[in-house]
Amino acid sequence: MSVQWLPTVGSARRSRWLPGLDPRAVRHAPDAPHPGASPFSARGVVVVGGGIAGLTAATGLAERGVPVTLVEREPTLGGRVRSWPVAGLGTSAGDGATDTAEHAGANGDGVDPASVPTMSRGFHAFFRQYYNLRALLRRSDPGLERLVAVDDYPLTLADGPTDSFAAIPRTPPLSIAAFVVRSPSFPVTALRDVDISAALGLLDVRFPETYTELDGVSASDVLDRLRFPQQARHLALEVFARSFFADPRDFSGGELVAMFHTYFTGSAEGLLFDVPDAPYDEALWAPLGRYLHRLGVTVETGRSVAALDEQADGVRVTLDDGRTLEADAVVLATDRAALQRLVDGAGWLGADDPDWRARLGGQRIAPPFVVWRLWLDRPAAQGSPPFLGTSGYGPLDNVSFVEQMEPHARRWADATGGTVVELHAYAVPPDTDETALRDELTRQLHRLHPELVGATVVHDELLWRDDCPLAGTDPWADRPGVETPDPRVVLAGDGVRCPLPVALMERAATTGWTAANVLLARHGLAGHDVWSVPLRGRGQPLAHAARRALAALPR
Repeated sequence: MSVQWLPTVGSARRSRWLPGLDPRAVRHAPDAPHPGASPFSARGVVVVGGGIAGLTAATGLAERGVPVTLVEREPTLGGRVRSWPVAGLGTSAGDGATDTAEHAGANGDGVDPASVPTMSRGFHAFFRQYYNLRALLRRSDPGLERLVAVDDYPLTLADGPTDSFAAIPRTPPLSIAAFVVRSPSFPVTALRDVDISAALGLLDVRFPETYTELDGVSASDVLDRLRFPQQARHLALEVFARSFFADPRDFSGGELVAMFHTYFTGSAEGLLFDVPDAPYDEALWAPLGRYLHRLGVTVETGRSVAALDEQADGVRVTLDDGRTLEADAVVLATDRAALQRLVDGAGWLGADDPDWRARLGGQRIAPPFVVWRLWLDRPAAQGSPPFLGTSGYGPLDNVSFVEQMEPHARRWADATGGTVVELHAYAVPPDTDETALRDELTRQLHRLHPELVGATVVHDELLWRDDCPLAGTDPWADRPGVETPDPRVVLAGDGVRCPLPVALMERAATTGWTAANVLLARHGLAGHDVWSVPLRGRGQPLAHAARRALAALPR
């Protein structure tokens, strides 16, 4: 998707830049630099975490001339969206470790990275509404040429219908009306029972107020209030709640409504998404690492932060190898457990605000999720979608055929006549037996793809992780925000509170830009614009159209 210039409303007809196709996208200007602020010293800022949030914060700071050191515990950048080479498939791939950002993504042994099979933590959808993430990616790919469109992402219910998002108009209310009319999950007889008043409330949301209005309300509760058609619940719960690795009964109703607004009722960017045209490291993070290197950012991969200590004019960061880094300020862009560990060990941080420390310490982690990638010796049926969301197939939440999206997997499949399939299971009970889970995922795969029964597993990689923040039903205001009680420390990440209707990768990028902006303003420097879909629903026009459509239903 390319950016465009559109005329603004008014007699001057001035042109304004837009981050996408929706003319109603909202620009959020950064705070003005504080007058008389002290400039950054040569020590600059330490950013802890090399995922999307940390990379964004480092970019925002370095582009304003701030010295930045980025510390990442993994050998490659990207955090939970990183990728790495896989050994054991006829290559001499190394472990993907990199010494500097300039060489990020190199194998170090002369092997062409494009020939090496890779693994990641799973499929991610780069929606067109992800304005702030896309702004980050444009730093190393101005035309976003490394992102390619996925034509559709069907969602299938076991022993039920399959829904498609292809050919749905982009703009509400046409997008909503067309989807409901075409969707086999919304039979007319079921729509007659919908609570019209509650349903129309989804069209009149406002952020961040809607988050707090739904404190204590789960995603399941929201749909219960709507009397949402039972057959259609898989569209709302499996797509949104499961994408947060959460059980719908323990997933924030405010987050669910925000996602309805972002993808269905509040944005004209459409319902489809893009994926990188190569593994994440090659397509996204290694090029961004090289961009940061050119800006002078020091990248420390394969290193963790052991402790944070206050100084009169800054923060001392101690690494796990004993080295220390002196900084004017620190951005903590880690996962939730690491953040809680660092804050717990830094008693000075928020010492005068014990409630803040308690609230942060009480934030929960989402249930475990499993990503299982299999290299099989036979192909899937012709026409199999690259991505299929599933509901009612036991623990299986989606199926991806990786060779349809990544050239590395495609080369392997072409050379062997096989396929590379990835299975996801979200919100897995912690006491689940891994062998039993593998057996059940295989059984469900064969229900969907009987042509793969009897296929030989040439190689497989299974990841079991439990490091994602839970977007639960606890009060939205209790989540930690970007700013902390200490002006020397800010937070960023997908578990950090953000007043905009953003989530997942986009929340990580948005809070990364915001964290950089907070520090820049405090030290007298200009920040960066942040964009979002509209903060309010389309309200009365949509509600009127919905009432007319529902009134026309046969009784």
